[in-house]
Amino acid sequence: MGDAGGNTKRYEVEEHPFELRHEVKRLNARLDKIADSLEKSEFKDILENYTNPKKRIITNLMAGISRGLGLSLGTFVILGLLGYILSLFLNVPVIGEYLGEIKKYIDANS
Repeated sequence: MGDAGGNTKRYEVEEHPFELRHEVKRLNARLDKIADSLEKSEFKDILENYTNPKKRIITNLMAGISRGLGLSLGTFVILGLLGYILSLFLNVPVIGEYLGEIKKYIDANS
Protein backbone atom coordinates (compact mmCIF):
# COMPACT_ATOMS: atom_id res chain seq x y z
CA MET A 1 0.00 0.00 0.00
CA GLY A 2 2.94 2.27 0.44
CA ASP A 3 5.79 2.99 -1.91
CA ALA A 4 9.52 3.27 -1.21
CA GLY A 5 9.31 7.03 -0.75
CA GLY A 6 7.22 6.66 2.41
CA ASN A 7 4.04 8.06 0.85
CA THR A 8 1.01 5.94 1.53
CA LYS A 9 -1.97 5.89 -0.73
CA ARG A 10 -5.35 6.03 0.97
CA TYR A 11 -8.08 3.90 -0.51
CA GLU A 12 -11.71 4.74 -0.23
CA VAL A 13 -14.15 2.00 0.64
CA GLU A 14 -15.88 2.32 -2.71
CA GLU A 15 -12.59 1.58 -4.53
CA HIS A 16 -12.38 -1.93 -3.05
CA PRO A 17 -14.17 -4.87 -4.55
CA PHE A 18 -17.62 -5.76 -3.21
CA GLU A 19 -16.39 -8.95 -1.51
CA LEU A 20 -13.78 -7.07 0.48
CA ARG A 21 -16.28 -4.44 1.63
CA HIS A 22 -18.67 -7.18 2.65
CA GLU A 23 -15.93 -8.98 4.60
CA VAL A 24 -14.89 -5.76 6.39
CA LYS A 25 -18.50 -5.06 7.40
CA ARG A 26 -18.89 -8.63 8.65
CA LEU A 27 -15.68 -8.38 10.71
CA ASN A 28 -16.75 -5.03 12.15
CA ALA A 29 -20.08 -6.52 13.19
CA ARG A 30 -18.27 -9.43 14.82
CA LEU A 31 -15.92 -7.07 16.68
CA ASP A 32 -18.93 -5.13 17.93
CA LYS A 33 -20.48 -8.35 19.26
CA ILE A 34 -17.23 -9.24 21.04
CA ALA A 35 -17.00 -5.77 22.57
CA ASP A 36 -20.61 -5.96 23.76
CA SER A 37 -20.12 -9.38 25.33
CA LEU A 38 -16.97 -8.18 27.13
CA GLU A 39 -18.86 -5.19 28.50
CA LYS A 40 -21.74 -7.38 29.65
CA SER A 41 -19.41 -9.84 31.38
CA GLU A 42 -17.72 -6.98 33.26
CA PHE A 43 -14.35 -8.33 32.18
CA LYS A 44 -12.64 -5.09 33.25
CA ASP A 45 -13.86 -5.47 36.84
CA ILE A 46 -12.74 -9.10 36.95
CA LEU A 47 -9.28 -8.13 35.71
CA GLU A 48 -9.03 -5.34 38.30
CA ASN A 49 -9.89 -7.77 41.11
CA TYR A 50 -7.33 -10.35 40.03
CA THR A 51 -4.51 -7.92 39.32
CA ASN A 52 -4.88 -5.97 42.58
CA PRO A 53 -3.98 -8.29 45.50
CA LYS A 54 -5.06 -5.79 48.18
CA LYS A 55 -8.54 -5.46 46.68
CA ARG A 56 -8.83 -9.24 46.30
CA ILE A 57 -7.84 -9.83 49.95
CA ILE A 58 -10.34 -7.28 51.24
CA THR A 59 -13.11 -8.70 49.05
CA ASN A 60 -12.44 -12.26 50.20
CA LEU A 61 -12.21 -11.18 53.85
CA MET A 62 -15.57 -9.42 53.67
CA ALA A 63 -17.12 -12.42 51.91
CA GLY A 64 -15.82 -14.77 54.61
CA ILE A 65 -17.08 -12.57 57.43
CA SER A 66 -20.49 -12.30 55.77
CA ARG A 67 -20.76 -16.05 55.27
CA GLY A 68 -19.71 -16.79 58.85
CA LEU A 69 -22.13 -14.25 60.31
CA GLY A 70 -24.96 -15.50 58.11
CA LEU A 71 -24.29 -19.11 59.05
CA SER A 72 -24.20 -18.26 62.77
CA LEU A 73 -27.39 -16.20 62.69
CA GLY A 74 -29.18 -18.78 60.55
CA THR A 75 -28.21 -21.58 62.92
CA PHE A 76 -29.37 -19.54 65.91
CA VAL A 77 -32.77 -18.82 64.34
CA ILE A 78 -33.35 -22.42 63.19
CA LEU A 79 -32.38 -23.92 66.55
CA GLY A 80 -34.54 -21.37 68.37
CA LEU A 81 -37.55 -22.22 66.22
CA LEU A 82 -36.89 -25.94 66.61
CA GLY A 83 -36.70 -25.54 70.42
CA TYR A 84 -39.94 -23.57 70.47
CA ILE A 85 -41.74 -26.13 68.31
CA LEU A 86 -40.46 -29.00 70.48
CA SER A 87 -41.60 -27.21 73.64
CA LEU A 88 -45.16 -27.35 72.29
CA PHE A 89 -44.96 -31.16 72.43
CA LEU A 90 -44.15 -31.42 76.18
CA ASN A 91 -47.70 -32.55 76.97
CA VAL A 92 -47.72 -35.36 74.37
CA PRO A 93 -47.51 -38.75 76.22
CA VAL A 94 -44.46 -40.50 74.72
CA ILE A 95 -42.60 -37.62 73.12
CA GLY A 96 -43.33 -35.23 76.00
CA GLU A 97 -41.63 -37.41 78.60
CA TYR A 98 -38.48 -37.66 76.49
CA LEU A 99 -38.46 -33.91 75.75
CA GLY A 100 -39.12 -33.17 79.44
CA GLU A 101 -35.99 -35.14 80.37
CA ILE A 102 -33.96 -33.26 77.77
CA LYS A 103 -35.29 -29.94 79.14
CA LYS A 104 -34.37 -30.91 82.70
CA TYR A 105 -30.88 -31.85 81.54
CA ILE A 106 -30.47 -28.53 79.72
CA ASP A 107 -31.78 -26.53 82.70
CA ALA A 108 -29.45 -28.38 85.09
CA ASN A 109 -26.38 -27.68 82.93
CA SER A 110 -27.08 -24.06 82.04
